[in-house]
Amino acid sequence: MTEGPRWGAIALGGAVGTLLRAAGLHLVPPTPGGLPWITLAENLGGTLLLGCLVGAALRRRPESRWLQDFLGAGLLGSFTTFSALAVDAVALGPWSGAGYTALSVVGGLGAAALGVTLGTFGGDAPGDAPGDAPGDAPGHTLGRPSEAEA
Repeated sequence: MTEGPRWGAIALGGAVGTLLRAAGLHLVPPTPGGLPWITLAENLGGTLLLGCLVGAALRRRPESRWLQDFLGAGLLGSFTTFSALAVDAVALGPWSGAGYTALSVVGGLGAAALGVTLGTFGGDAPGDAPGDAPGDAPGHTLGRPSEAEA
């Protein structure tokens, strides 16, 4: 696939992700001086979904990157945002802002790890023989040759 359509997928996903983020802020407006729960929820939820996408891509190795670009760099990349986290942290003040930033970073790492785990969990990928470890060549069980190859 050429780079043009991939850039288009990222741009389209980015537009959708930005609209979803704005809708969340409209539905749950932040309370002045309060913890920006909607930004935290959007960032952690988006990070979890991005981890699932990465885990699934690692397991299945899809040939087309269009959907990955649309969902990953586009939709989830614009739905989650470091800039909103930074602005919110500064608005909270030094101590509350530091706590909010720490909660966001630690929570984000946990959400990403959980997402990757969930994304790699499941049945065999297309083309794998039952019992193959993800990444093994078809017919191999946990890195050992199958009976047909022995």
